[in-house]
Amino acid sequence: MQKYKIWMVLSIVIICVAGLIFWLMPQDKTIKQPVGPAAASGLLPQQTVLTQAQVKAGIPYLSPSQKDTEINCQLRLDSSNRLIINEQTRNCFEYFITQYGEKNIEQIKLDFKSYIQTVHKDPAQSQILGLWNRYIDYRIALGDLQASSTDRDSTQYYRAIFNKMKNLRQQFFSAYEIEGLFGTENIYHQYTLDRMDILDDKNLSESEKAQKLKELFKQLPQDWQDNLEQLNKLEDLRKLTADIQARGGSNDEIRQMRLNLVGPEATQRLERLDTERDDWKSRVNQYLSARDHIKTGGMSEAAKDQAIQQLRQQYFNNAQEQLRVETFETVHDQGGKLPFAN
Repeated sequence: MQKYKIWMVLSIVIICVAGLIFWLMPQDKTIKQPVGPAAASGLLPQQTVLTQAQVKAGIPYLSPSQKDTEINCQLRLDSSNRLIINEQTRNCFEYFITQYGEKNIEQIKLDFKSYIQTVHKDPAQSQILGLWNRYIDYRIALGDLQASSTDRDSTQYYRAIFNKMKNLRQQFFSAYEIEGLFGTENIYHQYTLDRMDILDDKNLSESEKAQKLKELFKQLPQDWQDNLEQLNKLEDLRKLTADIQARGGSNDEIRQMRLNLVGPEATQRLERLDTERDDWKSRVNQYLSARDHIKTGGMSEAAKDQAIQQLRQQYFNNAQEQLRVETFETVHDQGGKLPFAN
């Protein structure tokens, strides 16, 4: 009995000391966080309070694949604390939607709501959540869009999809919201469709297509021109050149097309490149023909190797070209098509 009393006293003393230590410990600055989304996410099953550092790090809103990223929600507000709808708004929505697969839609919606309620106050909070809910409904409906045309390589197919997309947006958003969320995307889609129409127009020559492509490109905003100029011009040059060559067109036609598309200075550079490519192709073909003659001759293997090495040095006078031609040798010996640049 005496031992029992001693243990009781010791237990009480330990509990009191532990309580005193906990009371004296410094506490983190915290913010309140709704329990529902956090618990449902499975990331913080028992936690009802989050530190500022945890909120900044995205806990519990992010999926495992996003754990090393920051939440991409750079939402802009005006002086009245109302949302300014722009491309960043859409980027924020899409950042949460990309978690689909790791989370279901309902969980994503709950997490987004919890995040917005944590970092924004009304009227921005209600405005953001209302737009978010309509955006989710729009994205779900977008998956059901189908074009009547079955030819997915035709401009008509993509134009039909684009028109249905624009009509669908009008069911969920105002004109201001559509411009803010999709204005930049619409510019690119419309440009791409108009470009496809020009390239597919059988009533135009390649030179005429080049001129129209150049005029269409100049209608883009300057920042778009800066980003797309090299890529689009290179692609258009390849396509139109291939079309001319496929129908047996002349070098003069290729030159006129280039002048219309990229101007005289770039045309001169392309012609110099053509000359260099033709010279390379001629030397490679002559070398491979002479090499075949050596390999089928009656010399010993050592003599053949020495003769081929001398032949390679005769046709290709620097180490870079000699290394490059080894690829052509391998393809040629395997019976493949030689990888000449077009």
